[in-house]
Amino acid sequence: MPKIIIQGIVQGVGFRPTVYRVAKKLGLKGHVLNTGSNVEVIINGNPDIFMDALKESLPPLARIDDYSMEESTEPDSEFQIIQSSTGNRNSPLPPDAAICPDCLEELFQPGNREKFPFINCTNCGARFSVIYDMPYDRPKTSMDDFPMCQSCKAEYENPEDRRFHAQTTSCPDCGPRYRLEGVPTNDQIGMFATGVDAGKIGAIKSWGGTHIVCLPENIDYLRSKFNRSQKPLAVMVKDIETARKYAEISHHEETLLKSTARPIVLVDKKSDYLNDTAPGLDKVGIYLPYSGLHHLLFDNLEHDAVIMTSGNLPGEPMAVTDEEIMALNADIFLIHNRRVINRVDDSVIIPYKNSQFFVRKSRGYVPEPLNLPHDRTLVAVGADMNNTGAISIAGKAIQTQHIGDINQYDTSVFLEEALKHLLRLYGISRPDAVITDMHPKYSSRGVGKRLAEEWDVPVIEIQHHAAHGFGLAAEHGLEELTVLGCDGTGYGTDGQVWGGEILQINKGQFERTGHLSYIPLLGGDKAVEDPRRLVFAITQMLGTGQPYFTGQEADVLAQIMDSSAKTSSTGRVLDALACWLGICQTMTYDGEPAMKLEPYLRKGTASYDFQAKINNGIVDTVDLFGQLYSVSEPSGIRDKQEISNLSRSFVEALFEGLIEVASPSESLGFTGGVSYNLAINDILENKLAKRGVKLITHKLVPNGDGGISFGQLAGGGYHVSSSSR
Repeated sequence: MPKIIIQGIVQGVGFRPTVYRVAKKLGLKGHVLNTGSNVEVIINGNPDIFMDALKESLPPLARIDDYSMEESTEPDSEFQIIQSSTGNRNSPLPPDAAICPDCLEELFQPGNREKFPFINCTNCGARFSVIYDMPYDRPKTSMDDFPMCQSCKAEYENPEDRRFHAQTTSCPDCGPRYRLEGVPTNDQIGMFATGVDAGKIGAIKSWGGTHIVCLPENIDYLRSKFNRSQKPLAVMVKDIETARKYAEISHHEETLLKSTARPIVLVDKKSDYLNDTAPGLDKVGIYLPYSGLHHLLFDNLEHDAVIMTSGNLPGEPMAVTDEEIMALNADIFLIHNRRVINRVDDSVIIPYKNSQFFVRKSRGYVPEPLNLPHDRTLVAVGADMNNTGAISIAGKAIQTQHIGDINQYDTSVFLEEALKHLLRLYGISRPDAVITDMHPKYSSRGVGKRLAEEWDVPVIEIQHHAAHGFGLAAEHGLEELTVLGCDGTGYGTDGQVWGGEILQINKGQFERTGHLSYIPLLGGDKAVEDPRRLVFAITQMLGTGQPYFTGQEADVLAQIMDSSAKTSSTGRVLDALACWLGICQTMTYDGEPAMKLEPYLRKGTASYDFQAKINNGIVDTVDLFGQLYSVSEPSGIRDKQEISNLSRSFVEALFEGLIEVASPSESLGFTGGVSYNLAINDILENKLAKRGVKLITHKLVPNGDGGISFGQLAGGGYHVSSSSR
């Protein structure tokens, strides 16, 4: 009898039930077995005919990457699904997937015994957020706390039911339940919706964590309670028609919004109603309901849009336990009793042409495997901002969910736990090495060193922007690439703060062939939070005046010009430009000044003839500011169009200089946090097209520091010998 070994996304997606139904339809005997790394199928018929039929019947979340065949001597029997076994664990794990059309229809069916917020089947529902071990069976999920009732068991055992072997099957009689904290009621969701409609701030536990919920008109109340004065906040809307009401939605953006991952998608604002959700920005983050709970919430709300943002204390991971949720500064709390095994924050995407940039790759996508140029088994701990970790096995990288900023103990613990969880799921007891950033003060570096000591394996350091470059090259299957590494902060090999770099990537090596000129960071991180200090430093270097600091304060800043750390950061240059032009003079969240500059860049034209001065591969940004000063002093009075034209002229000249130094022949990579800026991407693409050069950008890995861990794996693998395993 033929044995077919199938690899791909075959766990937790209804794959074995589909195999069963196809085999029964073809009148075959044999069995299907989940081995933990793949699925084995034994049949007493033609394997090619079987595989053709299986491919045509694949469930929505399943994917066949490869399959092989060998002979088996097992006896014939009625086709059955047999108990899972544990083998080599290198099969992709299923991400959480939005409620499917069948479950959504069933949720609101007349006569349905109860509208159940946890409704799901083999084609949808929580997956990664509830898994604590493989193979994916109910006893290895948090659903093990909820034994199936007879009705659910009947569905689970019925081959013709879409819940056949659906591991998270449950109902109101046997499944998880919501409670409205402190309020005895049988209408928990209805009363919660009434509170939100009345202007209250709600905390609501979902699949992978907690959201803070309120109406858009109450956003000032939310901002004051949670100290998020300017930070963009995501909006969940009732349906795609509502999304079109508040934002411009292209066909590509609609496809992203309606995908099973249900990410937050940054789209152009259309209605003033959502202006305050993202102050100073022309885009708003919108997403659609992805669970039965969300659909039931909108069914009870009088409004068709709510602020739905991550529920966490400042600097800490998203709340998942009752204690953590009740510590949030909300007015009402809707909490369920299913354990969250893996915190999974909402994914955030910026659509770009017919592709996308991941700002945050988490729910709906994690733990998606990505190809690597080596087969080492490694652990990477990422950067400190917007952190993710990652592991590699058998030529694949698997990143953790979004961790956040590693600046508090709880967040570093979250990173370590997330990495160890992935290692457990993939059956890895000891990696070959741990990869860290080379920044001596990074907290993630401390996590990496601790883990390396625990496993007694070497630590390999990868420079921050080189990691960005290695990741971009690996994502596109390249070993060599010229890269612009443009972001806010990264520790350089010369001890200075890099961020405007031209790097030649070659496998696991890099050469810095050019960069932006250095500017003093007066007071270190204080200059990041207060871009006026950047402008002060620039005007000191130019020998011109500035309007921000006088007297003793100016004297002190002038005295620390020589002793301060220096930066070549593109992000800091853009921050200084935003401050200079009066767009934003204080940073209240990461990247704020440069982000608020972007709408002006989009609307501007290069009407000023600025030219970048280049000396030995260094683009002189201070000289560019001198050219700006000749037509517009810092914080001068000007209209919005003039601001747009000045900013566009400056940035076009800046990137013309970077391209000239890079001298690309066929392609040029663009990575780092600045590469999220769509206007700059357009500028680069247009300039490169005139030279016959292709712009290479990210598609599967976050452009910013969320992609560092992948780049660390890609570059670090070249520095680990296969004999060390």
